Amino acid sequence: MTCFTLEATDGAARAGVVHTAHGAIPTPAFMPVGTKATVKTLHPDEVRAMGASVILGNTYHLHFRPGEDVIEELGGLHAFSGWDGPILTDSGGFQVFSLRDTLLAVDDDGVTFRSVYDGASERFTPEGVAEIQRRLGSDIAMCLDICPPADSSRAEHEEAVRKTRIWAERQIGAPRAPGQLRFGIAQGGTDPELRRRSIDEIVSLGFDGNALGGLAVGESRAEMLETVEWAAPLLPADRPRYFMGLGDVEGILGVVAGGVDMFDCVLPTRMARTGSALTAFGRMNLRNARYARDPRPLEDDCGCPACTRFSRAYIRHLVNQEEILGLRLLSLHNLWLTHRLTAGARDAICRGTFAEFRAHALSRLGGSQEDQCQVL
Repeated sequence: MTCFTLEATDGAARAGVVHTAHGAIPTPAFMPVGTKATVKTLHPDEVRAMGASVILGNTYHLHFRPGEDVIEELGGLHAFSGWDGPILTDSGGFQVFSLRDTLLAVDDDGVTFRSVYDGASERFTPEGVAEIQRRLGSDIAMCLDICPPADSSRAEHEEAVRKTRIWAERQIGAPRAPGQLRFGIAQGGTDPELRRRSIDEIVSLGFDGNALGGLAVGESRAEMLETVEWAAPLLPADRPRYFMGLGDVEGILGVVAGGVDMFDCVLPTRMARTGSALTAFGRMNLRNARYARDPRPLEDDCGCPACTRFSRAYIRHLVNQEEILGLRLLSLHNLWLTHRLTAGARDAICRGTFAEFRAHALSRLGGSQEDQCQVL
């Protein structure tokens, strides 16, 4: 019995449910990133109210601060953070890419980092990463992998595929928390032969779900979507499919069209911290003086807490004065829009109208919307 129920398809796009120990995840599903056991500036109830069914935690950062021993002692990640829904934890593999300047060694046994907190040397192995995630008590635990930059040589991509396979072989049998699901990750960049080889190797191990890793790391958007289009259908149809690291409107709709079920990104909250709102028409820079006396909400048809009560002018004031409420309101709005998009995509798939839904959403992006927002 798998953890996934497929409810509807429309072309390659899928609507389903991932079943976890802490509840169901309707898909397509966007996962807000709670790197350090919190979605920045937001209360868990606010995250739930906007439509989120699952959040993501970062194994690397939680291992260093406060440590899995502290979190386990205090009842696990759910009790510690006050989030009672499903939680996915990554493995630290993405830090091989994002923090590669801190790498001391990468070999067949694992990875040695220099901690970004105190510079101390730390070793991550497949078994060690599995143990950290077991003690965190997440619902979905990712395998340790290597995610090379898009412009890496073919030899580097091939080596990433090889190491990811041998690490997955070791991690799949490691002890888990009760009910914890484990997802494998396929690498290979946009190279058809390497990507197919990695998918075959990872899928053959029988993980609860599978991820397409090593994309959205520097390749063109066209290359990324083309790869998803042919690679996602190679993953088992009866198990969840996860694209790691994607959160913009065009990208979400593109990978959903390719058959992906889950995705995560820091974009909505990171853009909020720069003073930008994500809208159906593009990105709105609230620091711009044009909004100083603008009485309208960020979006006329948005039901988020920011749009139902506050004006662009007020939010701009908060942002420019570095008031925390401004960051909170933009975070709420940006995540509200992202979840509204995925919920709309799910509904359209179930009704057999996803192509029309996607076309309409994309037609609004980048158009002439001077009275709506400044597209960055």
